[in-house]
Amino acid sequence: MRIYAIIPARGGSKGVPKKNIKTLAGIPLIAYSIAAAKLCTHIEKIIISTDCEEIAFIAKKYGVEVPFLRPKEISLDSSTDLEFMLHAIHWLNKQKIEIPDYWMHLRVTTPIREIGVLNSSIDMFINNAQATSLRSAHEAPETPFKWFIKDQTNNYFEPLAGHSNYLNVPRQLVQKVYVPNGYVDILNTAILLENNSMHGNKILAFETPFCTEIDTINDFEFLEFQIQNKNLEILKFLKENN
Repeated sequence: MRIYAIIPARGGSKGVPKKNIKTLAGIPLIAYSIAAAKLCTHIEKIIISTDCEEIAFIAKKYGVEVPFLRPKEISLDSSTDLEFMLHAIHWLNKQKIEIPDYWMHLRVTTPIREIGVLNSSIDMFINNAQATSLRSAHEAPETPFKWFIKDQTNNYFEPLAGHSNYLNVPRQLVQKVYVPNGYVDILNTAILLENNSMHGNKILAFETPFCTEIDTINDFEFLEFQIQNKNLEILKFLKENN
């Protein structure tokens, strides 16, 4: 069984320019995902998929492979994860480089990870023969079953869930809901190629601690504060090996 890590990092961030290489605690954001992959059990190779030479240069400084620059046409705001995954697989195949059975997909925008949690995701996935992929999520702090949408014509609130049964019951009696996050995905190469699908139809549920994903400059500021109060193995590794 062969597992590679893939870290997508396109250059065209709009909300926070150059987000993937903006520093967090003095270290480029992409380095946190690189360190996570390096510290993780079973990962044989780490591949950065980027269209940006500056990102590629910084990633290489942290000791990982950037074997290609991703084509611009699959690095747009509208581009899908499936596009960069298939591009990486086909590129490896064309270069006659062995393709892994599975991929650990690490999003740069979720820098704070615990290595033990990542390792347990691999163990869970490889011990479930029926799963076509694994996705991480954390429990939603508020249930959307109690949310409203607004009737724009009459200015009335309507239950998002479609009926009002949930609106006034205790939160504990409402079904739990989980928010997908970028902590870790594990993908199956065969599913990607044969089904033209990222995750297939049996997505193994992997619950993680609550995590902040970076979309805005405020998220950076929050994580700058948060990271000071955590004894992160990833941050220690980066400081010792930078």
